[in-house]
Amino acid sequence: MRKLTGIACLLGVLALPAQAAEVAVLDWRAALMNTQSAQESLGQLESEIGTQQQQAQTLGTELQGIQQQLQQGGDVMPQAEREALIAELQEKGRRFESLRQQIMQAQQRSEQQFLEGAEAKLEQAVDQVITRHGIDVLVEPQGVLHSATDLPNLTNEVTQIFDSLN
Repeated sequence: MRKLTGIACLLGVLALPAQAAEVAVLDWRAALMNTQSAQESLGQLESEIGTQQQQAQTLGTELQGIQQQLQQGGDVMPQAEREALIAELQEKGRRFESLRQQIMQAQQRSEQQFLEGAEAKLEQAVDQVITRHGIDVLVEPQGVLHSATDLPNLTNEVTQIFDSLN
């Protein structure tokens, strides 16, 4: 009888489904960009480049106006006027491109500084969430091709923990 009980217990253990690893989803970019420090960094960047963005927008509008003028009446306007408009278009185009480059460089610099400063806190927040939920595998949402069940999304929790860290 003991042997039968032992065999039944062994068969029962073998019949149990294999325990799957705890898998969750984390969009670390969204978690990071939704933090208070990211919003402060974006606000600071806006104050630094706001004037340049406004100038670029104004130049873009002016460029469109000159292009429209040339398209609509370029054939009938005097040669000197057309050449003056083309020269103005080229000059404003160069200024626009220069402003666009300055804005992009400022954005890249700001993003790099923010990421360097936030990396340690992000790792700490992710580690806390992984430990809290017993996560074995953490994937990005774009990396999930198929899941038979909805995977827990830890993005908001990582953002909250990041904001609470000093």
